[in-house]
Amino acid sequence: MPNTPSTVAAAKHATLLSPLPLFFVLLWSSGFIVAKFGLPYAPPLTFLVLRFLGVLLFLVPAVLLLKAPWPQGRIWQIALAGLLVQAGYLIGVWCAIKLGMPAGLSALIVGMQPILTAFAAPLIGEKVLPRQWLGLVFGLGGVALVVAAKIQLVGLSTDAILLCVLALLSMTVGTLYQKRYCPHFDLRTGTVIQFAASLVVVLPLAIIFEGWTPEFAAVQWTPRFIGALLWSVMGLSIGAIFLLFALIRRSDATQVTSLLYLTPPTTAVMAWLMFGEAFNALGMAGMALAVTGVIFVVKKTK
Repeated sequence: MPNTPSTVAAAKHATLLSPLPLFFVLLWSSGFIVAKFGLPYAPPLTFLVLRFLGVLLFLVPAVLLLKAPWPQGRIWQIALAGLLVQAGYLIGVWCAIKLGMPAGLSALIVGMQPILTAFAAPLIGEKVLPRQWLGLVFGLGGVALVVAAKIQLVGLSTDAILLCVLALLSMTVGTLYQKRYCPHFDLRTGTVIQFAASLVVVLPLAIIFEGWTPEFAAVQWTPRFIGALLWSVMGLSIGAIFLLFALIRRSDATQVTSLLYLTPPTTAVMAWLMFGEAFNALGMAGMALAVTGVIFVVKKTK
């Protein structure tokens, strides 16, 4: 059956309305929980070195065993996208949190990504409809309501804010770049390329700024840290990233990034369940507004 515009649009809607986005949001939202568990026991760049090494130790043998195909002629594009989506984003967020950036304010800054992606959508041949713009505004408003009670500006450093902005720009540019130049590649080998490139960048930074040594002397190997590390490798760097790449491959960039509006509300619920953090009526209203916004963006008018 030929791929007509209507069938392509139907396929995109089916992807965004399938269980994949739900699983992606749940996994991605757990990133702040992992930071809360792991960062007290290791410097942020050192933690990322361990995380990237863990991904490679798991995926490289799997790729060799399964004889997964390597991309032809697009390795550098895939590597650059990985540096932006993986290294740039994670360095910014994790170092900002380590410097005292509240998770709520960090989520609000990074939550600007869908709006930035929508503005840049014409650069990759995508059109944002008026209904989707309304949804993006609703989503951002919902995120602001969810994190409003958690935002504290006292003692906040300029460095922490700049790192969060770096994460925002890096993730936005990386998503658009991958959608434009390398949307289709084998997820197994492509992920190996991206995390290998990220490790090459993060390791020297860890040596320079954190005095990293091969013995990982700065790490406290507590059960909580080991659990956070394992989840960051399997749940986030493999599970969530595989789902993100699958969604980028099949759907518009604006639609995919709009799902990130659901991250702060989901994280707030997780923190309420796991740590007893407050989650009030304002947060619930923000969650409803964010969900409404994502529905407006994902479900295009005919």
